Amino acid sequence: MSIKAKRFRAQPAARLLNGKGQLGSVMRQARMLEQAQLHLRAALPKDMQEQVFVGGYHDDTLTLITSRASWLTWLRYEQRRLISVLRELPELATLARLAFKVRPIRPAFVPARQPRHLPEAAAEHLLDCASHTRDERLRLALERLAAHASDPGDDAETP
Repeated sequence: MSIKAKRFRAQPAARLLNGKGQLGSVMRQARMLEQAQLHLRAALPKDMQEQVFVGGYHDDTLTLITSRASWLTWLRYEQRRLISVLRELPELATLARLAFKVRPIRPAFVPARQPRHLPEAAAEHLLDCASHTRDERLRLALERLAAHASDPGDDAETP
């Protein structure tokens, strides 16, 4: 079995990210969208700044995304002004139109916490079962489960 030398040497990450290859163009596009987002936020009223996002740029069309249709209506009325503001950026000098999308932002679902309490009597039954069990792993699991029993003093502290 022979080990062949690789034709290309490893390249610094900066060269890959800023170079002429595909990754470089993706990074330039991401920087341009970030600049457009910052420039757009400066032109929006304070209550809208966190509600409007730049979605993408393709064929001289910049996509703006908002969470509510009411913001979308306002953006449509302000479309000409926003285009002229965004054209101030050299990368968006050829911007011809804005596309709008409504994408509701749904907060992450956090299930309600359901505290569980193990009565002392149940813990005693688990310990009794563990003492009569020959399987070591099962015995240890039952003892760990019984350790979760609430002390009578704990109930007095909780409201």
